[in-house]
Amino acid sequence: MWKALGNVGNRVAPLGALFIAIHNDEGTRSICWRNVKKFYNYLSRYLRFLVIMPCAILMLWRPLVKDMLRGHPFRYLRDYRKRRGMSVWHDILDWLGGLPFEVAKPEEIFDFYKTRGFALDRLLTDHGSGCNQFVFVRELPSTNAMNIPGDESR
Repeated sequence: MWKALGNVGNRVAPLGALFIAIHNDEGTRSICWRNVKKFYNYLSRYLRFLVIMPCAILMLWRPLVKDMLRGHPFRYLRDYRKRRGMSVWHDILDWLGGLPFEVAKPEEIFDFYKTRGFALDRLLTDHGSGCNQFVFVRELPSTNAMNIPGDESR
């Protein structure tokens, strides 16, 4: 992940913007999800339901209960495709099958790009297992190292 982040940063022109989203590092929870994903991918397709069903329940029970309490049963499932662009079933399969699964804390991403000449323009953090979203702007190269014609102040 870090090599890819460095490579993409190298492609940004001065004053250009870099938009990235990286899964939030939640410590033990992130490690558990990585292990679930590895186990899911290890299983034959005939046994993957052993992971799919518990994960579907874990991912869906809160919004479904919330819908029931608000008097709109299954609204979450009905509106899911509009929000996410895919069915809830395919989203769960996509999540479980998604490897590699790498995570970072916001400050790690910030520090990584700051040392490479980027300034953070916008940050949207997720306080769950979602992604933190960053917008960085590549700063202009330092004028101290440049020989600017007509600059007699040196």
